[in-house]
Amino acid sequence: MWESHKKGFRAYLQLERSLSGNSIEAYLGDVDKLTQYMMVTGDLREPGAVDLKMLQGFIRWVASLGMTSSSQARIISGLRAFYAFCRMEQITMSDPTELLESPKLMRSLPDMLSFGEIDEMIAQIDLSRPEGGRNRAIVETLYSCGLRVSELTELRRSNFHPDIGFIKVIGKGDKERLVPIGREAIRYLKIYLEEWRVHVPVVPGFEDHVFLNRRGRNLSRVMVFYVVRDLALAAGIKKKISPHTLRHSFATHLVEGGADLRAVQEMLGHESITTTEIYTHLDRRYLRETLEKYHPMFGNRTSPD
Repeated sequence: MWESHKKGFRAYLQLERSLSGNSIEAYLGDVDKLTQYMMVTGDLREPGAVDLKMLQGFIRWVASLGMTSSSQARIISGLRAFYAFCRMEQITMSDPTELLESPKLMRSLPDMLSFGEIDEMIAQIDLSRPEGGRNRAIVETLYSCGLRVSELTELRRSNFHPDIGFIKVIGKGDKERLVPIGREAIRYLKIYLEEWRVHVPVVPGFEDHVFLNRRGRNLSRVMVFYVVRDLALAAGIKKKISPHTLRHSFATHLVEGGADLRAVQEMLGHESITTTEIYTHLDRRYLRETLEKYHPMFGNRTSPD
């Protein structure tokens, strides 16, 4: 029932709204997330039977997966567009998104993990289980390279170059970038590829994807969220953890270690340096030490005779 409505919604976005292909896929992806939520909860309804209470539960669900307030607001915007289409086509008589509140958008800093906390998460992985090697490679790669979760799920074997210590990443807007990858990440990626992945019956079309599920298809974003979240819970970490937390920790640790912000920007795939600056919430002690070390008005100065 939903597929026919999504086909009509796609045509509406193309013809009536004249949106770009990427924007159309984003809107359709928002509707897909709602139907996925309903299937997870065992309450798949037609569009007209979806009410405000269900949508509020859906937003709480996506928030529990680690999606930011801005991502939640964008999803709500997509659902509003979908129900505007449904009202126009008389698929529904009411719009359940009318009273749905968007989360307050704040430029808040996400939680980050210390080196010790990341080690604790890794220690929870059972390497005797088939998925253990995969999950170790996932965590190592996310933290070693600072990848977005979508970049991880779309990582290709042909773009993994352990001999030179780089991976090629396809980022936002299909832009490619080369990212250095650490020795431990290379080690566990090789173990995963050579000792576990070779035993998975790969579905045609997914031969080049690095990370696969047991059915031989590429991992979903949601699955990676669950892997990271469950490891954090097992390690007793009380922070709100998602794959993005590892990306944020990657950038913060680099900057606190003295890395050039432009280099971090390049590795993260940010178009603007201002976006990278949100990863620099350095503690006051570090800032003070930097100021005293480099600023001529601070620290020990020799007075002129």
